[in-house]
Amino acid sequence: MPHVLLIEDDASVRDGMELVLRRHGYGVDTAATGEQALALLAGERGARVELAVLDLMLPGMDGFEVCRRIRARSATLPIIMLTARGDDQDIVAGLEAGADDYVVKPVTAPVLEARIRAALRRAEPSAPAQGAGGDLAGLVIDRAGLTVTKHGTPVPLPPTELRLLLELSASPCRVFSREQLLASVWDHTFLGDSRLVDAAVGRLRAKLEDVASKPRYVQTVRGFGYRFGPL
Repeated sequence: MPHVLLIEDDASVRDGMELVLRRHGYGVDTAATGEQALALLAGERGARVELAVLDLMLPGMDGFEVCRRIRARSATLPIIMLTARGDDQDIVAGLEAGADDYVVKPVTAPVLEARIRAALRRAEPSAPAQGAGGDLAGLVIDRAGLTVTKHGTPVPLPPTELRLLLELSASPCRVFSREQLLASVWDHTFLGDSRLVDAAVGRLRAKLEDVASKPRYVQTVRGFGYRFGPL
């Protein structure tokens, strides 16, 4: 049974989401503040959490800081953020803080559950994609072991960023549109939102590139999308 940590200060929203998730078979822990959530994750109960649903507008420590701290603690825990307005700045800031996906409140039960299922699928180990591997100008992608190193130093990547890198590097020089990457990496055939792709690319570049503004690995093809290389 997948176990979800729901971080939401509004008791009525929190209770409603918890009821929906439990009806769909999820185990649920809840927290009303970021401080409570971080304390839970640091304790014994934190070991069973497989995904966090995080509201951005929290009292005290806001959701952006909570997201950064969760991501610093765990590179692999999927984080879905909740935003009340769908404001572009909030969404981009949350994605840059390390969230894997977002939903805008009020959110329907089918949408929330679908996003959680997709995020959990991305976090599952999968058969390695075929394509480029080995040493690529100092970047080593172990497609079987699902690890990445740069000049011998491990580069921990959350599942979404790792899947994005595997997808791009499987076909060097091929240009992928944002819509193609949304479908193959996020499983978002129902949402054409390029912000998810752009934010994940930005995080990847910050970790992989010597100079993020002059990428060698994950390159932009203006007007079309992204490609891996040429190096």
